[in-house]
Amino acid sequence: MLRIAHRGAKGSEPENTLISFQKALDMQVDGIELDVHLSADGELMVIHDETIDRTTNGKGFVNELSLRELNTFRINGEHNIPTLREVFDLVNQDCFINIELKNYDTAEKVVSLIEKYVTKKGWKYDRFLVSSFDWNALQQVAFLNDKIPIGILAETNLALAQAFAKFIQAKSIHPHFHLLTKENTVQMQEKGLQVFPWTINEIEDIQKIKAFNVNGIITDFPNRI
Repeated sequence: MLRIAHRGAKGSEPENTLISFQKALDMQVDGIELDVHLSADGELMVIHDETIDRTTNGKGFVNELSLRELNTFRINGEHNIPTLREVFDLVNQDCFINIELKNYDTAEKVVSLIEKYVTKKGWKYDRFLVSSFDWNALQQVAFLNDKIPIGILAETNLALAQAFAKFIQAKSIHPHFHLLTKENTVQMQEKGLQVFPWTINEIEDIQKIKAFNVNGIITDFPNRI
């Protein structure tokens, strides 16, 4: 069962920071999950929210601030908002990277960066997994490069997610863990889909979902799996 660190080892270090991703690597996770938005000048920034208000000492929308401006703000007083490129370089294929596209605008840039690391640095496509709630963004990824593995995020309708997964030839379904049963987990796996539920943190919930034999668990606490 794969251990996938949600926004890095978020339970131990500030989310979506290089120190959080390094902590996850130190825990020997199988994958890390992160989120991307575009800066005003088109840089892929690793941050969950559309604004920097919650996680940094600044305010404003990510897509209205340049990389230079974003670099002036700090998370917990000491950490930068990393770029996706910085995270790729840190991880260096030690685990796979699940990139969640927070909006459609990020799709083309993410595909381009993945292709660069595959063609210029010898990375394998299976070191990446692109997921999103924005299915148009996932369709764009598949259109641009069908070698990039895709994960379908689902919060409510699993049947619809499965239908879209089949249409787009996705690798995995990422359902909210409350949607899962033993039966529907098996059903998805029999259709050739891997099942990576999110975000499971409590020991009791982890044990329950593990009993369903999911393929992996996305969690803030990889050391609990």
